[in-house]
Amino acid sequence: MIMATIEDLEKIEIKIGKITFAEKIENTDKLIRLEVDFGEEKRQIVTAMAGFYEPEYFVGKEFPFITNLDYRKFKGVESQGMIMACKVGEKPVFLIPEKEVPPGSQVI
Repeated sequence: MIMATIEDLEKIEIKIGKITFAEKIENTDKLIRLEVDFGEEKRQIVTAMAGFYEPEYFVGKEFPFITNLDYRKFKGVESQGMIMACKVGEKPVFLIPEKEVPPGSQVI
C-alpha cells in the first residue's frame, strides 16, 4: 500500500452533485452520460456503469463526485469529473448522503 499525506488528500476536490438527466451513450455497452447540478455550475460526467445500472436509476439522486480531475473524452463525449462508488463483489455500490444536501456541498 502506498501511503498518502494530508497534502495529497487536500489536492482532491469532492463535491455532492444532484443528477438531473442520464442517458446511455449510443454504440457503447457500459457508458452513461450524466448531467449533474453542483449548485452554481452544471457538468457532464460519463460513468461506465451501464452494465450494472439503468440510466433512470441515477436521476434525482445525489452522489459525491471528484470535480478537479482533468477532463477526459469517452467515445467522443467529454467527462468533467468522476462519480464515487465502492467496489463490492461484481456490482459497484454508490455512496449516497444520508439526507439531502445542497448541490455543490464540499465533502470534508
